[in-house]
Amino acid sequence: MGTLIDRFDEHDGPVRGIHFHKSQPLFVSGGDDYKIKVWNYKLRRCLFTLLGHLDYIRTVQFHSEYPWIVSASDDQTIRTWNWQSRTCISVLTGHNHYVMCAMFHPKEDLIVSASL
Repeated sequence: MGTLIDRFDEHDGPVRGIHFHKSQPLFVSGGDDYKIKVWNYKLRRCLFTLLGHLDYIRTVQFHSEYPWIVSASDDQTIRTWNWQSRTCISVLTGHNHYVMCAMFHPKEDLIVSASL
């Protein structure tokens, strides 16, 4: 069994999604406080918070090539963010219920999502 080496406690409530960046010492988290947080795990701190969702965040993911994050929420939207400029670059709509997950395609310019 592993050993806890640190805790990252800044969300207000449960965290539902988390993802590591493939080449930088970063991870992204999203939770029930409607917030997306980008962390530097070597510095052991939150770098910044992205705001825009109006309900629980179910999943977050870094893009493998571009400085983007995709997030899916119970507010029935998928958002893409530029984490370097710390801005929301698009809001995708069309789901009629909670968006449970969303992911970037590893090579194509696509996002796939699923909802209830």
